[in-house]
Amino acid sequence: MEAELLSRSPLWLATLLLLVLVELAWRKRTRRGYDGRAALATFGLVLGNIPFALLNGTIIGGIFLAAASLAPVQWPLHDWRSWAAGFLLFEFAYYWFHRASHHVRWLWASHAVHHSAEQMTLLASLRLGWTSGLSLGWVFYLPLLLAGCPPLMLAALRAFDLRYQFLLHTEAVGKLGPLEWVLNTPSHHRVHHAANQAYLDRNFGGVLIIFDRLFGTFAEERTDERPRYGVLGKPASYNPVQLALREWRAMARDLCTAPSVRAGLRALLVLPDASAAQPSRATSARAASETSRQVTSKPASFPK
Repeated sequence: MEAELLSRSPLWLATLLLLVLVELAWRKRTRRGYDGRAALATFGLVLGNIPFALLNGTIIGGIFLAAASLAPVQWPLHDWRSWAAGFLLFEFAYYWFHRASHHVRWLWASHAVHHSAEQMTLLASLRLGWTSGLSLGWVFYLPLLLAGCPPLMLAALRAFDLRYQFLLHTEAVGKLGPLEWVLNTPSHHRVHHAANQAYLDRNFGGVLIIFDRLFGTFAEERTDERPRYGVLGKPASYNPVQLALREWRAMARDLCTAPSVRAGLRALLVLPDASAAQPSRATSARAASETSRQVTSKPASFPK
């Protein structure tokens, strides 16, 4: 399912490439820098994800079709009310999937790949884990199918969500006025990716930000707290295989050394630094000095 972001639509691919090039020029002009090695690592993750996406798509697609066949009713695809309800329910499911991915280690092992980028760029949105099928995040969408959401609708909503979120991964767009109250925006998503203590585990929405506001996980980007990005305890890496698998290796190591069944379950489910006093997501900022290639990380208006 993750491969849907790289749609086969030539128009979308051309738009994606154009936006990446425009952002590259903007970052160079504003002296924010552009990490070329990180970009190559991202392309490595994308290429490596192709066979896994095909395998995951086949298996998960089969499960989704089987679940849909058990639904007592099927929502009519031609009715706009079906799409409106489907969109809201999909956003609700995505919110809880995304929130769980920051709190449950088994899910975080896949999702951590997406947070490995240390620059907030459009290309960073393409950093997707190879093990999404194994991490079982797709389970969060099964209730929609069992309630009657057609698999085609679910796939379309997922594709729209991924395309929309591609546009959120940038520092080139500032705040968007009243839209900030309802929609997930680049500003809100910078907060989500930021590893600052004030921003950890916030803004899990996909297209909408309303569920974060309802469930107390919303945080606004502050002018006195510029976002910094990275993964706690993990040095920067340009090796796609290491980025894709290092959280799984760490979890397997902790499982193998667990002294009891209970400790083994904790190794699979609880992030190592989770505690009542600390946010549960295993991300943190690199030191500000490590961003010396950037003059500032504050959002700015898109170049005219």
